Amino acid sequence: MKYATTILVFCVAALLSLGLVMLYSSSMSSTGASYPSAQVIWCGLGLLAAGIVACVDYRHLKKISIPLFLVALVLLAAVLVPGIGLKRGGARRWFEIAHQSFQPSELAKLALLILLAHYAERYQRFMPTLGRGLAVPGVFVGLTLGLIFLEPDWGTTLLLAAVSGIVLLVAGVRWRYFFPPLLIGAVTFVLVLLNNPLRLKRILSWMNPEETKDGVGYQAWQAMLALGSGGWTGLGLGNGRQKFDYLPEIKTDFIFANIGEELGLIATLGVVAAFVLLLLCGIYISWNARDTFGTLLSTGITFLIGLQAFINIGVVTSVLPNKGLPLPFISRGGSNLFLSLLCVGLLLSVASRAADDRRAELKDTDLEDVPVPQTA
Repeated sequence: MKYATTILVFCVAALLSLGLVMLYSSSMSSTGASYPSAQVIWCGLGLLAAGIVACVDYRHLKKISIPLFLVALVLLAAVLVPGIGLKRGGARRWFEIAHQSFQPSELAKLALLILLAHYAERYQRFMPTLGRGLAVPGVFVGLTLGLIFLEPDWGTTLLLAAVSGIVLLVAGVRWRYFFPPLLIGAVTFVLVLLNNPLRLKRILSWMNPEETKDGVGYQAWQAMLALGSGGWTGLGLGNGRQKFDYLPEIKTDFIFANIGEELGLIATLGVVAAFVLLLLCGIYISWNARDTFGTLLSTGITFLIGLQAFINIGVVTSVLPNKGLPLPFISRGGSNLFLSLLCVGLLLSVASRAADDRRAELKDTDLEDVPVPQTA
């Protein structure tokens, strides 16, 4: 467990450092931009929160799982109200407090995972059944995904649906009950997609990038140009060209392209390797957790971070159509960075308690092996 937590912390520290450096580099084209300073503040708050959470027993979260989930639902509903939620680019996903934006969907991700893990532990023997095993937690998942979908935020909806499904399968839901709702959800998603011209154009653009490089596919095409121009070692830190208003959202969804352009293929492979190691460490911690709640919570957190990272990288490299998800620990975005660091703190808490139990077991075993003196 010591090696897993050490590698996990090292990977997160490396990704954080790279993110702050690349945000500074990408902000060179914007005079008077405050993005790096704001990111540093959020990073500091996130590290402080992660340190506190890592020192506290994660099982205390079971006491607040329901209130936290209800608060998350209220915030998700409130952000949809005109005049309360901040609207950008046709989506209403943010609250603005003291000139800082906050996405309630970030809180909803963690709140849903905590509730699912708590529910599955409490009703563990019912998880293989259809009613309590799938229908009841399906209501929690459906409410959360529905409100996020209405923002609209299709990328987060798909991500959270996938992570929730993984948690439920690990909790013991049977495939014969899980597959029909999965199929219905996929068909519904396709039907909604066909009736949404904007996102349908993105899919068609992804399938024909060269034909749409001057229109809908402009962003993806410029990202590929950035990655290609970087070569093995990149153009040099600060020497990228795409940040000069050629590639939109280069500080957020497409920051991976900036890394490839300025630092090259070696750096991008290093980022991928860091997320792979983070995923493996999270799975190891989940496997060795002291209880079902810890196993399911750490499983959800691990795949939440890992899937989001690989979806973002897939979009930038044109393996996937544009989803609009930030790259964890690297992209600009305070609420996502804070949540990601908080999740790392929870992983460390689960690992710490499992290690304590292991040391206690070894101590008891050593005591049993001590010979008892015989009386005459």
